[in-house]
Amino acid sequence: MGETLFLAHRVPFPPDRGDKIRSHHVLRALAALGPVHVGTFNDASGYGDQFLTGIAASHYLVPSRKPDLLAAAEAMMRGQPVSLAAFAHAGLREWVDQVLNYRPIDAIYVFSGQMAQYVPPHFPGRTILDLCDVDSAKFDAYGDVGHGPKAWVHAREGRMLRAEEERFARAADTTLLISENEANLFRTRVTSMHQIDLQVMRNGIDAQFFAPDAVPPQPTLYGPGPNIVFTGQMDYAPNIAAVVRMVDRILPAIRKRRASAEFHIVGRAPTAAVKALGRQDGVTVWGEVSDVRPFIAEADLVAAPLTIARGIQNKVLEAMAMAKPVLLSPEAATGIDAEDGVQFTIAEGDRMMIGRALALFEDRSKADAMGKAARAFVLDKQSWPAMLAGLGDLLRPPHGQPLEVSGPVRDAA
Repeated sequence: MGETLFLAHRVPFPPDRGDKIRSHHVLRALAALGPVHVGTFNDASGYGDQFLTGIAASHYLVPSRKPDLLAAAEAMMRGQPVSLAAFAHAGLREWVDQVLNYRPIDAIYVFSGQMAQYVPPHFPGRTILDLCDVDSAKFDAYGDVGHGPKAWVHAREGRMLRAEEERFARAADTTLLISENEANLFRTRVTSMHQIDLQVMRNGIDAQFFAPDAVPPQPTLYGPGPNIVFTGQMDYAPNIAAVVRMVDRILPAIRKRRASAEFHIVGRAPTAAVKALGRQDGVTVWGEVSDVRPFIAEADLVAAPLTIARGIQNKVLEAMAMAKPVLLSPEAATGIDAEDGVQFTIAEGDRMMIGRALALFEDRSKADAMGKAARAFVLDKQSWPAMLAGLGDLLRPPHGQPLEVSGPVRDAA
């Protein structure tokens, strides 16, 4: 196998949020197959250059993406999605051209649709487009539930990004999505599937890192409980909506039956609206923590009451791997082929959320059995090696022989 160019909209380190977890493991798998060159955008972590120096044959790290207002202005003038304008960078484009001219690049792996703009139209090797999920559908949902100018901007973004997703997928050799549901959704949003090779590559989980015995017990972390935990990036609109829903509509009813019940919000960058939730009785906003595992380990219940969700929720897989009972909405369960009532419990609507949470609190043996079944499911079905087993076949040189791998990426076309 020759060399690979890997393009990502966010530096894949540290692997501490959904997209970065996936891109991190994909990049490590690519580096194990052969030399990889990485073009990406830095974030506030400060570790990007050090990480890429250790794993990539060469790299180009853009210090930051454009500010939202500047990207929006450019997008409006050029008639393109804001998502593309935000990640357009002349220096990165020039570096990509140099790598393709001077290195034996057999394949380009594009992580997230925003980066497909860097693939030249006549690249002779393989192009893999990892959309993860259908971003345009997320913006459609924002537009549907929003109001005023912001809703118009979201509706525009959804409409324009939908067209770009189809164009990019048609140009790529293979397009990857994170679940069968996302693949099916994508099919409904394109004019035809002609010349689109659509496959599913699900997210995995590091079940050795996220394990019940991976962290020492911290029984004084929370109060007597029961303690409900939500983890996630807390400036992300679906996560914000989920915790607001829990605090305003679900927790008060739970506390009527279990007065000492508490809700803990764990995740970086909480907005002012999220921080304000901490003033409510029984609510603690922890913000960014050095290690999320103790907060999961000491939970009586991990909740994911998302109303907008794309792809597979890593927060759900992490809690399941740590043998915790998980209460989630149908949206948050998307793409996880576990059984309701066995490896997790699904609740549709606030009243069902309340009832199922109380039932798990009152039947600890059932909750414990659900947690054990959840971990067994993750070990059997959701490991990263299993998810990435077919990556080598996807990236084989156009005129070369397929690499030997342990299993295929599942075909969803």
